[in-house]
Amino acid sequence: ARRSLASPVVSGVLCPCGSPHGSAVESGGGGGSAGSCGRSLCEASEQDRRLRALFQKLDVNRDGALCIHDLAVGLGRLGLHRTELDLRKIVKAGDKDLDGQLDFEEFVHYLQDHEKKLRLVFKSLDKKNDGRIDAQEIVQSLRDLGVKISEQQAEKILKSMDKNGTMTIDWNEWRDYHLLHPVENIPEIILYWKHSTIFDVGENLTVPDEFTVEERQTGMWWRHLVAGGGAGAVSRTCTAPLDRLKVLMQVHASRSNNMCIIGGFTQMIREGGPRSLWRGNGINVLKIAPESAIKFMAYEQIKRFIGTDQEMLRIHERLLAGSLAGAIAQSSIYPMEVLKTRMALRKTGQYSGMLDCAKNILAKEGMAAFYKGYIPNMLGIIPYAGIDLAVYETLKNTWLQRYAVNSADPGVFVLLACGTISSTCGQLASYPLALVRTRMQAQASVEGAPEVTMRGLFKHILKTEGAFGLYRGLAPNFMKVIPAVSISYVVYENLKMTLGVDSR
Repeated sequence: ARRSLASPVVSGVLCPCGSPHGSAVESGGGGGSAGSCGRSLCEASEQDRRLRALFQKLDVNRDGALCIHDLAVGLGRLGLHRTELDLRKIVKAGDKDLDGQLDFEEFVHYLQDHEKKLRLVFKSLDKKNDGRIDAQEIVQSLRDLGVKISEQQAEKILKSMDKNGTMTIDWNEWRDYHLLHPVENIPEIILYWKHSTIFDVGENLTVPDEFTVEERQTGMWWRHLVAGGGAGAVSRTCTAPLDRLKVLMQVHASRSNNMCIIGGFTQMIREGGPRSLWRGNGINVLKIAPESAIKFMAYEQIKRFIGTDQEMLRIHERLLAGSLAGAIAQSSIYPMEVLKTRMALRKTGQYSGMLDCAKNILAKEGMAAFYKGYIPNMLGIIPYAGIDLAVYETLKNTWLQRYAVNSADPGVFVLLACGTISSTCGQLASYPLALVRTRMQAQASVEGAPEVTMRGLFKHILKTEGAFGLYRGLAPNFMKVIPAVSISYVVYENLKMTLGVDSR
């Protein structure tokens, strides 16, 4: 295979000693970082000379800075042809003073920072830890993330980087190909295809998102979680009237009391005024922070107990860890769920606030009342989380296989569509359990009513209302999905920028 003209220049750029190809690999699968050969063997000035030589080759108009035109012409002369989008990404990643071009210091910083990312990716792909990547390792790495490609597709990826025809890539070939190329790889799929963190439809039962090694090391993960929590708060507040209507229809609607959407809103406003549309929203927003924090911490611990040495879990492992983490989080904050239902159903003047409601429940019904409907709630986690994850991963894989050419970034509309469809499917599958849970949570608030079991309530609904009775309130529930997903996405993106999260 024809060797890239850039290789002799690029391969020596970050290793000041200019050691032979393969040395970094032989010492541990691409484990040595820039300058790992030791400063005693080569002088810093030699590294500076090599970097300046490359910079000068790329600086076509000799003005001491690299613009997009310089990179296009300079890289083309070196045999590296990049799209304008790729070149814009390079400049954007390294341009610290935001003047639209890279001076020498910015160029050096970009190369060194970029190589660190490339090493992380190389290590994650090198499953055998032998310093080489083959087609099977690429297939396995993507499969671990739920992305299915054939071995022929993996070989096609290899051929684009393989210079010596061995159908394997060592660290130097990997670096030479990607050094002046934006990183388009597995971590980028994780970076762009966040789901649980971005979209909030009022139910926090989804499997937590994975974070890249880079996001963990730089502390970006907690900023993502904070942005997701803020987005959820705004989204839930905006769609609270539909959520309250759903709860009222789940509890009070029947064949004899057929509530419609307009009639339900009219009834709520007549009883308590426009403000009554937001009853129960305060506690619904308040529980986001503890639930998200507990679920994320539990998920990370369960991942360790599962015992895989892979950085990222396989789909079935993610479902198991996510479901267990969801169960732990729900168990911890479940009294808040009961409070939310009671506050949504309360009449004007019944309680002065959340604390008064909690005191009344404790005094009249005891501590057990705070766990009404706990069993159907726990059972609902598996179908919701499982179907939501499966549908989202299927849609993601389909898009990546058919339409991903230069980037794993799906764009706003594809991401919103995938999030909306998967959340809708998850809710549809678990809705009967959610309805029974809500009725059990509300049951004790009806004075003199007999205690009901989950099984007894299912039988009663099927006997008196048929299967349709298990889907009361489904219309307002689905009506809020698209606005909830859209609002949470917009707020999430804005909060990310405010918190300084780099979207690349």
